[in-house]
Amino acid sequence: MKSLGIMRLSLAAVLSLYGAPFAFAADTMDINLQESVRLAMENNRTIKESAADLSAAEWNLKSARRATGVSLAWQGTANRVGGNRYESVDSNKSYTNNLTASYPLYTGGKNENTIDARRYATNAADLTLERTKQNIRYQTMQQYYRVLQTRNAIDVEEDSVRRLKVHLDNVNAQYRVGTVAKADVLQSQVNLANAEQNLVSAEAAYNVAQASLNNLMGVPTATKLNIKDDLRYNKYNLTEEACREYALKNRPDYLAALYSVKRAEATMEVAKAGYRPTVSAQVVKYLQGTKAFKEDADNYWTAGVSANWNIFDNGVTIANVENAKAALTKAKETLAKSEEDISLEVRQYYLNLLAAEKNIHTMKVAVEEAEENYKIYQVRYSAGVDTNLNVMTAEEKLNSARMNYYTALYNYNTYKAALDTAMGVPVDVSAYKYSAEEDKSHSLQKARVAGAIDKDVVFESPIKDENGNTAPAVPK
Repeated sequence: MKSLGIMRLSLAAVLSLYGAPFAFAADTMDINLQESVRLAMENNRTIKESAADLSAAEWNLKSARRATGVSLAWQGTANRVGGNRYESVDSNKSYTNNLTASYPLYTGGKNENTIDARRYATNAADLTLERTKQNIRYQTMQQYYRVLQTRNAIDVEEDSVRRLKVHLDNVNAQYRVGTVAKADVLQSQVNLANAEQNLVSAEAAYNVAQASLNNLMGVPTATKLNIKDDLRYNKYNLTEEACREYALKNRPDYLAALYSVKRAEATMEVAKAGYRPTVSAQVVKYLQGTKAFKEDADNYWTAGVSANWNIFDNGVTIANVENAKAALTKAKETLAKSEEDISLEVRQYYLNLLAAEKNIHTMKVAVEEAEENYKIYQVRYSAGVDTNLNVMTAEEKLNSARMNYYTALYNYNTYKAALDTAMGVPVDVSAYKYSAEEDKSHSLQKARVAGAIDKDVVFESPIKDENGNTAPAVPK
């Protein structure tokens, strides 16, 4: 027991000398909105998962393309021989080697449509990755604004605590000279305690918001963020119809659903290839001997064309075609639903944006009125012509008005980012240019080149209203 106590004391001493200065230390990082999104693009695991899906689609496409070329196969056997053959060759061993080179001349459309199907799958994976990035950008922006909102909430609660402390000092002074009742002092103390509790809760919410943003950016959750931005109001000039039209041309997930339909169509043609024959060119070299790779028993080569037609497969091809038809029907329904969902999302976020905009103007006036109202009740109470309850009520209304104003700013900026996301404002790829080039050239590489955008336009909605005004994706 004594040695255990010494060990505990020693460990405590070591921690006090070495661990204590670092145990609760957290790095501080200067950050802005653009940098937070950049870090999320680099480190977010959901994006990495989507990139892995794209890599798998690319390898599937390469596999389909390689299947159209020459293949070389070797087959060897080693057997023990008995009976008449053993007596004729005077050897109880037989080895064969068969080397076959083949080239598909006609596959009934299977190879060609498999390539198309997998190219469309890769197109969809390209656009799915872009959509994933757009969603992560939105989540990062939303959480960034949440940090700003919770920081503003701390300011509001700190101001409330300061006001209530000043008021409590005033109430105590009047109580000491006998002009107010003890109940006023107690009421003021309770309200101050409640305000201090609200401040503690606001600080906790701020720390949680920072940790959540850090998690999205892929940095340690304990990192302290130094953000110099503020929530601002910048008017959004686009009409709802303009937003909807842009979304249907640029939403990556909508275009990915369109490629899924094309993929399903090509897959059905692959299934129909089962009705047709296949033709291939073949060159065969055959060796047989009493030892491995010897040709003392047989040796010949052949070159020619081989045809194969599965005339009756007991309904397997029919079942495969019907299965492909069902998959095509599902893909078309998914595409139609995607269009409906996009229209709903755009309208939903557009209307929420307008509501938040109205609330900003309303609450800005309300804050000014609440400040004036609080000053009036303070003066009236000091003059002995009003009650402490009215002062407390006025303070609560002022606190609520300021909090509602910052909430409206947060909602406006968040809904603006959500609307941009619903419209498909690009991060790395212009889905519209990508799909236009793919439809024109049927080339994956050309589509990628055409769709690539400048990294600097991550935060810019590349469309304008009828007056030529560009709607920024985030406040500058």
